Amino acid sequence: MITQTEVENAISNVEHPAINHSLIKLGIISNILLLGKKVIVEFAFPFPNIPIADKLIGSIEKPIKNLGLSFEHNVRTMNDQERSKFLQMETDAWKG
Repeated sequence: MITQTEVENAISNVEHPAINHSLIKLGIISNILLLGKKVIVEFAFPFPNIPIADKLIGSIEKPIKNLGLSFEHNVRTMNDQERSKFLQMETDAWKG
């Protein structure tokens, strides 16, 4: 049986394509819930309708499915405090 820790380890190094940090560190992954053979991930994006949302979601879905688990996700917009932290990290670690 796969554990919560194994799921978290599988996605812990998935980086944002333009920012030199993991999605977890950036706060984009705000919750991971393992229910039997299903993982539900909550994504918090800094703004609604970001253009790379599907790419970011897919980058997390792949390692979860590689563990033999099903994947579901929810999306929400970051609150002001989360967004401020994200934008500062984005400024400090932009790859471009």
